[in-house]
Amino acid sequence: MNVYTLLVEVGRTKDDGLPEGSTGAALICYSAGRDEAEAVRETVAILKQADLSPLDVTGYGTLEERLAEGHEIDEEERALMKRALDENSVIIAQMQPFFKGERASDDGETLH
Repeated sequence: MNVYTLLVEVGRTKDDGLPEGSTGAALICYSAGRDEAEAVRETVAILKQADLSPLDVTGYGTLEERLAEGHEIDEEERALMKRALDENSVIIAQMQPFFKGERASDDGETLH
């Protein structure tokens, strides 16, 4: 079992709990799975149960894969990954709403 880092873009639904006026959001999730495909399926299912509308998922790999690519991963992020693994769950680590004309990658910033 591994933990995968996923960036999920979600659209709006009636009871999604996103800020008024937002058109959606980007979520950083840590998801446990045997492979990335399973982690994506589990994450999408959990988000749908939470009345969110997943539109796109980008995988950034496991902790080891991210370290090999030179990503800096702080202790807080590692702790959330460990929790996802220990609980065999999906952890939503960050949510960044976006508004008309914005998308998760429009500002060039990386979500942590």
